[in-house]
Amino acid sequence: MKRFLHGLMGTATVTAAMSYAGDLATIPFNTIAGEKTSLADYKGKVVLVVNTASKCGLTKQYASLEALQNKYGEKGFTVIGFPCNDFGKQEPGSHQEIIEFCETKFHISFPLMAKISVKGEKQHPLYSALTGKQGAFPGDVKWNFGKFLIGKDSRPIARFGSRQKPDSPEVIAAIEKALAAQ
Repeated sequence: MKRFLHGLMGTATVTAAMSYAGDLATIPFNTIAGEKTSLADYKGKVVLVVNTASKCGLTKQYASLEALQNKYGEKGFTVIGFPCNDFGKQEPGSHQEIIEFCETKFHISFPLMAKISVKGEKQHPLYSALTGKQGAFPGDVKWNFGKFLIGKDSRPIARFGSRQKPDSPEVIAAIEKALAAQ
């Protein structure tokens, strides 16, 4: 069963975690430092996956994402940022430039991954599993700072649009519910 909260690019979709049969934990990706990882390394944690960009009008969401990390990090939550240059070429920097920007401008402590594509022919397999025709939440990511909430079991729980602020009541409620789940 799906529930839609409407708003331009601020749409949230919530679905039962069991509706996606695949295991996101098996999909590999690289950290921004080049180390191999996957959501298996975060099993037991609630994860907010976000496609990020340093030169976007929504870049200030980094501050709210870091606030979530600080508030819920010790409770079993983490944000994972996936830099993406798919929208208006708003993440043109090298990995080192992205790290420096995030550390100096927003004091980011949550993990950043290697730059990926979240749509199109070069779409990363994680985003295919999240947004593809057979994915948890079919439909392309529309812009930077799209958000996907992943449960402790590495199954997708909710999708939030770019304009849905990380500290909105809907996002907070979904995180807190996921953290409370056994």
